[in-house]
Amino acid sequence: MSSEEGKNNNHEKDCTRHIFEAETQDVYNEPSLDPVYQAKAQILNDALQEIGMGKYQWFLFVVAGLVGYRNDNLWPIVTGLILSPVVYEFNVEGPYLKLAQNIGLLVGAAFWGVTSNIWGRRWAFNLTLLITAVFAIAAGASPNYTALCSLTAVWSIGVGGNLPVDSAVFLEFVPASHQYLLTVLSIWWAFGQLLGGLVRRLATPLLSNFSCLGPLAPCPRSSNEGWRYFLYTMGGLMMILWILRFFVFSLYESPKDEVVVEMIHKVAAYNGKASSLTVEYLKSAEKTGSSSEKEVKMDVSAAAAAAAIRRKLVKFDLSHVKPLFATRKLAYSTGLLITLWALIGLAFPLLQTRGADFGDSSVYITYRNQIILSVIGVPGALLAGYLVELPLLGCRGTLSIFTILTGAFILASTMACTSNALLGWNCGCSFTKCHRCECESYIRYHAGAIFLAAGFIALLLPFEPRGKVAL
Repeated sequence: MSSEEGKNNNHEKDCTRHIFEAETQDVYNEPSLDPVYQAKAQILNDALQEIGMGKYQWFLFVVAGLVGYRNDNLWPIVTGLILSPVVYEFNVEGPYLKLAQNIGLLVGAAFWGVTSNIWGRRWAFNLTLLITAVFAIAAGASPNYTALCSLTAVWSIGVGGNLPVDSAVFLEFVPASHQYLLTVLSIWWAFGQLLGGLVRRLATPLLSNFSCLGPLAPCPRSSNEGWRYFLYTMGGLMMILWILRFFVFSLYESPKDEVVVEMIHKVAAYNGKASSLTVEYLKSAEKTGSSSEKEVKMDVSAAAAAAAIRRKLVKFDLSHVKPLFATRKLAYSTGLLITLWALIGLAFPLLQTRGADFGDSSVYITYRNQIILSVIGVPGALLAGYLVELPLLGCRGTLSIFTILTGAFILASTMACTSNALLGWNCGCSFTKCHRCECESYIRYHAGAIFLAAGFIALLLPFEPRGKVAL
């Protein structure tokens, strides 16, 4: 390379580096298997940081949280509410309905997590809600228990995709300086719990007035329409929310460079800002995608060429999973995250089984406690959003502390001798986002131990996202 060519290349590299008024730092700064993707992601993240947090991102915060996060907490409550009248009518074992729901949630989380990278986030963002609405309404007309369980599994596939897809969509549009809001999104879980309590309260007359008297009384469909009316109502509500999200809110997305740049400018205009991003600058990443000091020319390396081909030939295979295990450090991080989700996923359902009963329950106390626990969850989410930005704690420290505290509150709840004492410990669980623990003492011991183990495992995560931007 001649000295003149070197000067031109260095000048080009320096100009591209300072085109934006704001720069970001990646969480993963080691050489990528696809340097072009890494370079383009860096450019788009810098462009979003230049625009800053504005109306579009705040609307997305509400849309993703109000629908996605809230639904993730609301629909398991719906299944629990219809369980008893369904068992009375069909004279079946109730756990199969919960099993169908959990299978659907598992399939939905896995399916939408992969397909949103293939078909695009916008399809998954809208289809998850539509599937929930359509099949919940259809479930209301179920002729038998098998049909109901099948339709419950299908609507749960939609519910299972809400949390991962909505989180990913929000994270892709929020600037690096405000990515802590992904933690704060969990306040919508608290609102979902509050809405769940309201749904319970409003559904009680509907279910009781149009339901069978009990397991010993004859229960034909004609005298047990309450749970069907309830599913029609909840499915109709989801349909209204889908119409609002699909036709009122515009989610920008495109894999093409020209349209991506146009999308960034639309977000900037929506926020009343301007962006300096150009198509030419974004395409320059195809030549300067390497993070090393060597310039990448038109004769790109074999690895980069292969990565570009893989990026174009998108299909249903392990190519969407392999990057998570591309290096030893990434594989270690991915393995720990899977372990954490598995442990928390194992412990959380244990706490949903009923057990503690002090003989002083009433409708008033039940819904009073529901409101208290829901309200307590809001400051917990806000505090977590603040703590993840502290250099001393960051995301790892905050995750570890909140998880360990959850386990401690669960174990301490085994010592509760009164309903008020149990409510106090449940408030601690709700503050740390576990909501409540009313199961038998021996189950709480297991769940508490699992949360404690997860809290210490969180300290072993190799990456600290605080102050950095996700690729």
